[in-house]
Amino acid sequence: MISNPSLGSGPQHQRRSRLRMFCFPYAGGGTSIFRTWSRYLPPSIEVYPVQLPGRENRLLEKPFSHLPDLVEYLGQNLLPYLNGPYIFFGHSMGALISFELARYLRRKGHTPAPMHLYIASHRAPQLPDPHPATYHLPEPEFIAELRRLQGTPEEVLQSPELLQLILPLLRADFTLCQTYQYTAEPPFTCPISAFGATQDSEVTCEAVAAWEKQTDSLFKLHFFEGNHFFLHTEQIPFLQALLQEISNDLRVLR
Repeated sequence: MISNPSLGSGPQHQRRSRLRMFCFPYAGGGTSIFRTWSRYLPPSIEVYPVQLPGRENRLLEKPFSHLPDLVEYLGQNLLPYLNGPYIFFGHSMGALISFELARYLRRKGHTPAPMHLYIASHRAPQLPDPHPATYHLPEPEFIAELRRLQGTPEEVLQSPELLQLILPLLRADFTLCQTYQYTAEPPFTCPISAFGATQDSEVTCEAVAAWEKQTDSLFKLHFFEGNHFFLHTEQIPFLQALLQEISNDLRVLR
């Protein structure tokens, strides 16, 4: 479940790490999204990409299509890693997962709680989905929707063999997101930082800014050029902004 390159880098690196960052992917994505992040972050921040069932090296496992089930699964399996200071980062579907996982841990009384939630490319959860559901579309229409979203490589969309491998995962992920039902709970006491893109046709800037309602602590808002997947096209400026934010979390630990 946890893919963390630094785990094999020896005890010296482990002693230098002060904060763990758990990263949750967008629909159809896996830990490879975050593979290079450690190159741009200091050793004091340890990147823990979370590999969900049904993708990459877990391709043969059945993916979750119901968010509460996935959150309970993650809450139980990640507990051994949540024994020190940590933060959550999630992009799109991953934003929703990290938000509900943090609420799950709070309901269970788990301590420590995440120090900070970092959210990207997802509307605030209290807002209704403005788009019609697509997870149940016939295959040609579903593939057309994937092409419109620009998150699936064209070479995959053009390959019947690859499509048959990835379509069940994408349908499950879309089902998970599009059947999500928000339940009101008290705002978090930890900070939330939200990231969006000015040309994102799926999530408006106003919808990203509405995450402010989910915290009684500090709220920061960042926007970048690009579309829904700006964390790839604008990776360097995005990671620079993320590092600046996380540096404040590290100062709290001193």
